[in-house]
Amino acid sequence: MAVRSLNPGIAESTLPHIRRIGMADLQDAIARGVDDFRTMPSHVVFLSLIYSVMGLVLGKLAFGYELLPLLFPLVAGFALVGPIAALGLYELSRRREQGLSTSWGDAFGVWRSPSIGGIVTLGILLLLIFGAWMDAAQAIYVLSFGTAEPPSLDGFATQVLTTREGWTLILLGNGAGFLFAVGVLVISVVSFPMLLDRRVSATEAIATSIRAVAVNPGMMVIWGLIVAVSLAIGCLPFFVGLAIVLPVLGHTTWHLYRKMVIS
Repeated sequence: MAVRSLNPGIAESTLPHIRRIGMADLQDAIARGVDDFRTMPSHVVFLSLIYSVMGLVLGKLAFGYELLPLLFPLVAGFALVGPIAALGLYELSRRREQGLSTSWGDAFGVWRSPSIGGIVTLGILLLLIFGAWMDAAQAIYVLSFGTAEPPSLDGFATQVLTTREGWTLILLGNGAGFLFAVGVLVISVVSFPMLLDRRVSATEAIATSIRAVAVNPGMMVIWGLIVAVSLAIGCLPFFVGLAIVLPVLGHTTWHLYRKMVIS
């Protein structure tokens, strides 16, 4: 299969081939992700608890600094920056696959990756996208309710759930969030694992990720829904479920990369 570059500056020969996967492949990747979690639970839970703590801290900040309208966008934003913190999980799966040690300290070996420059570049890009999402969420709130702060948690819930302005906020906010999430999925679904696995640039990794989604649109839609539902469940109660959901999603992403991107 001929491979066409999406960027004139990237030689076709440098881009890997993309394999079309099916439901059986997706199920197998999930099974392998769960198996990685079972084999390395102490390591992945340790890493994922960082996210749980971050979620609680962000929630406290939202209530403490009158940022209540941005609490949901902050939580939803985990999906946009999740690939950055999942780097350690990808590394553990990569090492286990090669029969190497998988202590929690090995998860931080990503900083010794030959493609660390690309990893940093892509990480900065996702952080910028997260910032743009927060700006968009703030703009949508102001468009719906103006600049006045909500009087209380109960008052804010009543505004959002029982008024026309509230439904406008819900529809526009979820629509914008969906677009941001799709964009991040397209550029990152295999790019971070590829940067850990090969000596490539961020541009090459993003181009490969876009092509992987283009070749497997149906499976990527299903995977995106699995990620969204899993993260929603993981946030209950009080983000504690993320300690299980995040490592399984992280490990599964590595195995999806291995199934879709071939030499």
